[in-house]
Amino acid sequence: MQLRLMAVHAHPDDESSKGAATMARYVREGVSVLVATCTGGERGDVLNPKMDRPEVKENITEIRRAEMNAAREILGVDQAWLGFVDSGWVENYDPADPGSLPEDAFARVPLEQATEPLVKLIREFKPHVIITYDEEGGYPHPDHIMTHLISMDAWDAAGDPERYPDAGEPWQPLKLYYHMGFTKERVIALHEELLAMGEESPYGEWLENWTRPDKTSRVTTRVPCGDYFELRDDALRAHATQIDPDGWWFRVPLDVQRKRWPTEDYELVKSMVGAQPGEDDLFAGVREPADAEG
Repeated sequence: MQLRLMAVHAHPDDESSKGAATMARYVREGVSVLVATCTGGERGDVLNPKMDRPEVKENITEIRRAEMNAAREILGVDQAWLGFVDSGWVENYDPADPGSLPEDAFARVPLEQATEPLVKLIREFKPHVIITYDEEGGYPHPDHIMTHLISMDAWDAAGDPERYPDAGEPWQPLKLYYHMGFTKERVIALHEELLAMGEESPYGEWLENWTRPDKTSRVTTRVPCGDYFELRDDALRAHATQIDPDGWWFRVPLDVQRKRWPTEDYELVKSMVGAQPGEDDLFAGVREPADAEG
């Protein structure tokens, strides 16, 4: 039986900046991978100055869909839109007070209503493993926090026949992970490697002013995927409205990344098959049961 992995993301481009090399690796190992994109990124700014033109802003929804298609093809994944509307960025957003957001914003949709499309998709695709964002959304964008909320609610609901009875036959995923991308340990390792080479590091000022909680201790699983970093970067560049090809994302050479941090890292937070200390595979503990299902 083919293993199945679902990645739940807030906007088009998030799939390419969070776990893309992991997905590319698993696809090429025969795993079926589906990206669930909650919103269309309609309220996203044009972050690449080379694309900051009036006609781009006027057609941002269609352009971001086309970018998502290009990134999907590069990674080799399948992708589905959940159909919600981008909430937009709000400085110092308080999830307890979503009234500052537009009325049609994803983050203002009642949780029970917002969860249903994801439950339906889980029951259709039947993933063994889900990856999503932590309780802070990875960073505190309203849509990222909402993505976390519906992912956790859908985990509970997908296998419960009494919830969303019209959304398909119940299916219980076996594991759920949070992305753990920019841990302080990883940033320090890359920073120190660049300095040791006599190169400039893009992380110096960030480390000097580091205020975010360090989540290094929460990492349970490190997936080796350095061979797929180039595909990850190609997928990122496909999101041309969001990613400057000469920008910050690409300032650490791939050989440095492969030498000092050749993994993408995760926290296992839900498991029906137990926990495997020091995991290097999101399907640890799953492969044998999945094979036994036929």
